[in-house]
Amino acid sequence: MKDPYDADVAIVGYGPSGVVAALTLAKYGISAVVFERHRDIYPRARAVTVNDWTMRIFQNLGVDEPVLKCIDPQRALRWMRYDGTEIMRIEHPPSTLGIKPRFFNIYQPTMEATLRECAARHAEIEVRFGLEVVSLEQDEAGVTVTARDPATGTQESTRVRYAIGCDGGSSATRNALGVKLLGDTLDVLWIVIDCRVKRWWPDRNLLTFWSDKERPVVDIALSGGNHRWELPLKPGETEADFAAQEQVWPLLKALGVNEDDVEIHQHAFYRHHTRMADQWRVGRVFLAGDAAHLMPPWAGAGMQTGMRDAFDLGWKLAGVINGTLPEPFLDTYETERRPNAVFYTQLAVELGRIIKQELSEEEQAALNAPPPADAPEPPLIAPPVLAAGWLRGPVAHDSIVGRMVPQPVVGDTRGVMARLDELLGDRFVLLGDDVDPATLLSASEKEAWDKLGARYIAVRQQDQHTRGTDELIDLDGVLRPWLRKYGARAVALRPDRFVAAADVSGLSVPV
Repeated sequence: MKDPYDADVAIVGYGPSGVVAALTLAKYGISAVVFERHRDIYPRARAVTVNDWTMRIFQNLGVDEPVLKCIDPQRALRWMRYDGTEIMRIEHPPSTLGIKPRFFNIYQPTMEATLRECAARHAEIEVRFGLEVVSLEQDEAGVTVTARDPATGTQESTRVRYAIGCDGGSSATRNALGVKLLGDTLDVLWIVIDCRVKRWWPDRNLLTFWSDKERPVVDIALSGGNHRWELPLKPGETEADFAAQEQVWPLLKALGVNEDDVEIHQHAFYRHHTRMADQWRVGRVFLAGDAAHLMPPWAGAGMQTGMRDAFDLGWKLAGVINGTLPEPFLDTYETERRPNAVFYTQLAVELGRIIKQELSEEEQAALNAPPPADAPEPPLIAPPVLAAGWLRGPVAHDSIVGRMVPQPVVGDTRGVMARLDELLGDRFVLLGDDVDPATLLSASEKEAWDKLGARYIAVRQQDQHTRGTDELIDLDGVLRPWLRKYGARAVALRPDRFVAAADVSGLSVPV
């Protein structure tokens, strides 16, 4: 009998979220057909940064090394007034996720091209450029996607098991599902000025937010010798006032930048959105990235949140399609990703208040006060934590559940040394602190983890012998202190490296 499916998953849109979704599915042998109406990558740099969490996803997908060749390290963030007063600075501490440094500056068109080149090596990924999706029809067994070629008007239908809408803020997928996009769009119009660097100027590599009530500015070095400024138009100013580069130059010269420093490459206009879809799943169709949420740019998290959506959904869809995970597991996608999108949206809004000098005197004083010695890392740079989802046990500041495991260099019983993820593989893994975690499980608990294909690994220290065939040596001495900080002897890790369960609250498979 002929297979009723043309591919396992349809992806609508091939921006950063779409390509990460395709790469994640392909890693697990899941076929994807992608519909992208534009034949070329969007030429403007929208996102400006990626951090260690996103880079760890790239590492998981085997694309981190090519990406590292086209991005630059980011040194620090600072908030400045025009008189030279520094309001706040965030130096980037070393990453716990096995990535150096913690933040990078990117040039989005170049990075996207690199990701697409990596995806093109996977036979599981088919990209159909120049087609727009006009309908999605679902039934209990799958989705029929109808796409049209605008140039010829011809249509084609493709049958898949599931579909993902990664088609941006104006998502046709979201509209076809009847999903509402709730929230606000600010009335202020911003101009984005992208430039090619001609010479270095002092502290160019510091991401600077010029804080001002009237004309706040984002000033950021992009990779590949590019630089960007983002400025709001004043009341009464319109796009027509900045139609030509000659009209744009006064904005840069007011910041001390002139023709000796840069060459204007392009400029564009946009408004800030704070919006979120009221649901991210309708039957067999999911929304990811800007199709599901839109946030102001101040936290540098819009594109990254979308790629994390795609990775989370990708490995879960792969597990369901491959038969290792039950279909209801897909409901954890929105449960886990929505709180994270809300967190970064709210963080962006609060950072925007600093940049636009909207803080009260009390809030400014609190911001200027030195943090206590035991204060947690600022939320912009803190390691990732899940607030809800496929977890067992409390999610709290003193709980290991929901946290991402650090990634030290480890060795295996054969003497191979590599970053942790590279020796863990792609399955669920239980790690034990100098103990085989399988010995801490009841028979029913082990049976449940075995059904998920879990590995059981004892973590030994550098001054110990290994005792079994599936053990790791913590060469950096990171994992034992991390586990003991939270009172844990063993943890269960998901394929995305978040802790799903720990012995302190029970190692049973979450339900």
